[in-house]
Amino acid sequence: MQCAQIQINHHYVGLWTGHDFHPQFPSFATCSKTELIDLSTVDVILISNYHCMMALPYITEHTGFTGTVYATEPTVQIGRLLMEELVNFIERVPKAQSASLWKNKDIQRLLPSPLKDAVEVSTWRRCYTMQEVNSALSKIQLVGYSQKIELFGAVQVTPLSSGYALGSSNWIIQSHYEKVSYVSGSSLLTTHPQPMDQASLKNSDVLVLTGLTQIPTANPDGMVGEFCSNLALTVRNGGNVLVPCYPSGVIYDLLECLYQYIDSAGLSNIPFYFISPVANSSLEFSQIFAEWLCHNKQTKVYLPEPPFPHAELIQTNKLRHYPSIHGDFSNDFRQPCVVFTGHPSLRFGDVVHFMELWGKSSLNTVIFTEPDFSYLEALAPYQPLAMKCIYCPIDTRLNFIQVSKLLKEVQPLHVVCPEQYTQPPPAQSHRMDLMIDCQPPAMSYRRAEVLALPFKRLFEKIEIMPELADSLVPMEIKPGISLATVSAVLHTKDNKHVLQPPPRPAPPTSGKKRKRASEDIPDCKVLKPLLSGSIPVEQFVQTLEKHGFSDVKVEDTAKGHIVLLQEAETLIQIEEDSTHIICDNDEMLRVRLRDLVLKFLQKF
Repeated sequence: MQCAQIQINHHYVGLWTGHDFHPQFPSFATCSKTELIDLSTVDVILISNYHCMMALPYITEHTGFTGTVYATEPTVQIGRLLMEELVNFIERVPKAQSASLWKNKDIQRLLPSPLKDAVEVSTWRRCYTMQEVNSALSKIQLVGYSQKIELFGAVQVTPLSSGYALGSSNWIIQSHYEKVSYVSGSSLLTTHPQPMDQASLKNSDVLVLTGLTQIPTANPDGMVGEFCSNLALTVRNGGNVLVPCYPSGVIYDLLECLYQYIDSAGLSNIPFYFISPVANSSLEFSQIFAEWLCHNKQTKVYLPEPPFPHAELIQTNKLRHYPSIHGDFSNDFRQPCVVFTGHPSLRFGDVVHFMELWGKSSLNTVIFTEPDFSYLEALAPYQPLAMKCIYCPIDTRLNFIQVSKLLKEVQPLHVVCPEQYTQPPPAQSHRMDLMIDCQPPAMSYRRAEVLALPFKRLFEKIEIMPELADSLVPMEIKPGISLATVSAVLHTKDNKHVLQPPPRPAPPTSGKKRKRASEDIPDCKVLKPLLSGSIPVEQFVQTLEKHGFSDVKVEDTAKGHIVLLQEAETLIQIEEDSTHIICDNDEMLRVRLRDLVLKFLQKF
């Protein structure tokens, strides 16, 4: 069985030449180095959150993958929305022109950054279709937090709340005696999802840690405050605010903060627009996944009140949502305003329209909140740009201080993490606090590196049938320790092992027909008694001398002792788990010595 927890994010690339915006059809860099593993042999994929499943259709529809994908319901539903929005945006991109020569390595190295530094551009692919999205999602099996899923009888996997997003999960992979925790995209901050389940991560043999914050020096609370103040300042001065964002996730928290901030900042009359092909579905889903929310929001559901305040913003017409900039939005649009729309890369989607519309005025502001993209690279095709640009990345995932606290609490035997986490960032090499510091030191890995986890499976659990257990007769060999001999048949199926009573010989038949030899059930052999204990060498030598053996010598070996009977030309080799009597064709002497050895051992 192969079980993969794959970070199946992808990156976006679109080429523009000047401000004519003649696009190369957007290409996507999917999981590279897939030649290291034949994905058709993978049995299981575990998805941590909806940001980690954006390239799932490339795997399920184009690699021969026939296994099962496990994810929580919010992960699947919101992941569907993100993929649906992406497909919708890509379908709007003009298809009249297409460029491919730039993927030639000789031409690529002549291009400006970051294109000249891009890796394996020949493998970049066009976006999937909604048909492929639906087919990929049909292969997902829904699971709930703390639900134990048995995989082929070999291991159990269990999703735990990671506290990062609706339905986001950490995963426990365990057998009866070993435990591996996979921690990815987790948060200890109090936001809208269920809090992170830390207790279940304890007693892990190995903890695999990834998906930490991309901006460890930025405080999310400080970034939210900066977002609100810059937004208010721009609107008061008569400008518009553009917020490139995903249709789910941080936007829920931003709307909640603005709900509390609007009246005090004098923004009651400013319209807020949320434009996305899935805007309505996203806002509705956030209100119905009550069991996946934090305790305070769950409590509101049972009052009953909407868990998120954006429901009230919609009712009071302060927040309006539209599938696109066409149709109703064109009639309702008024300025100054605040627009939330995608895509955060600024390469496609309705955000491109607003960048062109507002980019020439210094009154307007674009505020970047998503940490996935470099805002300087995102803005590059739009330069020169008059509008103000504010970078307020809000990343609630674990930072290095929180990781140190978490590791001290759960105390795994070994930590495995990407190499980048074991050393300070290149731009801040003096910041030793921006790296994982744990004991023993974390095992690091590089991209596409195969790593052997530092533990071995030493034991398997075996069940015993009740009727066989009834037949056992334990014998106490030490105070508090009893042993019993077992004669049984070991039955193994689907990696489960069961001891069953041995077959009984069939009663003889009275008929004349004789059974074939292959049909006879062999009688169970009478087992010799088992021996336990150790042979004290000095007492054993004294016993030999009492029974007439003289000139006895003892030699120490690496594994035990050798007792030499020189007159009898006999050697007795005593080791921790065996004793050998070596003599020259004298069976009576061998039996006599055997009986003397058995006096020091216990039979049962």
